[in-house]
Amino acid sequence: MRRVSQIDTAPLAACGIAVMAKASIPGHSKTRLVPPLTYEEAAGCNTAFLRDIAENILAALAEVSVVGYLAFGPPEYRSFFQAVMPAEIGLIEAWHPRFGDCLALTALELLQKHQGAILLNCDSPTLPTSVLVESAHALMQSGDRIVLGPARDGGYYLLGLKANHGRLFEDISWSTEHVARQTLARAAELGIPVHILPQWYDVDDSESLKLLTSELFESSVYPAGLRPYSARHTRAILLSLIESSNLKNRLAVSPTLEGAAE
Repeated sequence: MRRVSQIDTAPLAACGIAVMAKASIPGHSKTRLVPPLTYEEAAGCNTAFLRDIAENILAALAEVSVVGYLAFGPPEYRSFFQAVMPAEIGLIEAWHPRFGDCLALTALELLQKHQGAILLNCDSPTLPTSVLVESAHALMQSGDRIVLGPARDGGYYLLGLKANHGRLFEDISWSTEHVARQTLARAAELGIPVHILPQWYDVDDSESLKLLTSELFESSVYPAGLRPYSARHTRAILLSLIESSNLKNRLAVSPTLEGAAE
């Protein structure tokens, strides 16, 4: 039986949160993690990330009125997302030649149903649930605003909107360190106040993968004062790779991580 989209069935929630996601295809998913991972391992991590982020959104439901979606592509992989996502997560087809169009059209679709639209990356499996809650609360306040979660690489991990502002996605140098700065410039141009969230990180290269393993297995917190999400699926796949392969050597991790596999 085909799963019905959450967009058609969900009760109205204050905010819709859409994860921008690609199917887990070896050689096409999380390729910047290769090396130290193989293409198959990187694709497996992509699936684990998606599952953890979806569960994180559902965890936020305990504190704020939100509903989760996956804005996905390619379209022919719908069955993959139906299989790996919780039933409470709706599916939005978002596969356009330009990434800015994927974001803009997903935001527009969310705003047709919700007071606020939150666009979330698929690279931050340990993002604190409190950040999602803060984002939704900010969008529930009166007056127009955007919410921006700056990433440590110069991009952003989250963008929240209360109204359709397509200009926020125009003339942006996607996949560069200029994305957050250029987005803030568009907001200033439009005269929209910005609520800035704590900085977090994308897991999209070897260094950020090291940071992730440190966070999961050595209990280091980034940044100080925030409680990372537990990310059980991500932890499980990384622990499996540590136990079954030389991942700890490939990552050149500290000796404390070795003990996590014992």
